[in-house]
Amino acid sequence: MNNASVIQNFIIIVSRKICYTTNNIVDKSVSHKTLLITRYLVTGLMLVIASCTGGTKSGLDETPTRGNIKIVADESFQPLIDTEVFTFTHLYENAKIKPIYKPEYEVISDFMDDSVKVIVSSRKLTDDQIRYLRDTLVIARTTTFAWDALALVSNKENKDTLIAYNSIKDIFTGKTKNWKDIDGKSRLGGIRVVFDNTKSGNIRYFKELFEIKDTLPENFFAVKSNAEVINFVSRNPDAIGVVSVNWISDKDDSLSMSFIKKVNIVAVSQQFINDGSYYRPYQGSIYDKSYPFVREIYLISRETFAGLGSGFINWACAEQGQRIVLKSGLVPATMPIRLVQIKH
Repeated sequence: MNNASVIQNFIIIVSRKICYTTNNIVDKSVSHKTLLITRYLVTGLMLVIASCTGGTKSGLDETPTRGNIKIVADESFQPLIDTEVFTFTHLYENAKIKPIYKPEYEVISDFMDDSVKVIVSSRKLTDDQIRYLRDTLVIARTTTFAWDALALVSNKENKDTLIAYNSIKDIFTGKTKNWKDIDGKSRLGGIRVVFDNTKSGNIRYFKELFEIKDTLPENFFAVKSNAEVINFVSRNPDAIGVVSVNWISDKDDSLSMSFIKKVNIVAVSQQFINDGSYYRPYQGSIYDKSYPFVREIYLISRETFAGLGSGFINWACAEQGQRIVLKSGLVPATMPIRLVQIKH
């Protein structure tokens, strides 16, 4: 029997004794008044004990490796998070984790509304959001989990697979709208830029990077997902798409490989270096940031105890979880990696 049950039984015995004694007092008016007060007090104590008992049971039902929770993740990271959750829940059979995928804006909104305890995002909470949570006695814990990149993909018929950093900037700021402005020999017309969602972290990244305060140029189009971006680009020679490299980096994943076969991965020069070098978002260039569009993936928790969410985060940032990151083609954030240069 736990402590809460012992206390509960003790109060029941005491309350019965008090009620019996009170009912046998000679002065009936005093007896009735005392009885009412006693019953109110005992009822209040019983409610408190019931609340404590319920909380204790809940706490015992959830541990770092047991329980039933949901996490909300940026849909850009679905392939990676699906693999992490699948592996974790098969190692710990009593752990049930349901990943839900949404645009970045909705992920953060759910976290601030306390609809979910753990989220996966490429954006940290703002100072105002952290302050608001602290005012409600909530401490948000942010852990860097992996390094990702935003890939630019083009149609297989498009021969412009090397694009300078400044040319990419000019496309996003609306200065360049035609493929001939990038390559005078191009037979393509206007450039159509497609991305996953108006509320996504992918397009937010570029808007912040290139300091775009106004709306995007009229040749930018949102679809519904990273997968749809790839499919759209594969059907339209004039299109260039923005996707998380997480969708096209796992060489052991059949879906990832099917996407890679559909499109070209554009190589981009560095921002301030014009030495004729171009880099694709491969692990080595993500690790040393020679590829210019690199970002972090964060696991953010608002749990108030060591529950299943904390257990999953700790596991994902430990050796087994980081090996999954490495296998997926991204860069682990908490495990050292070794770069190997292969000479042809």
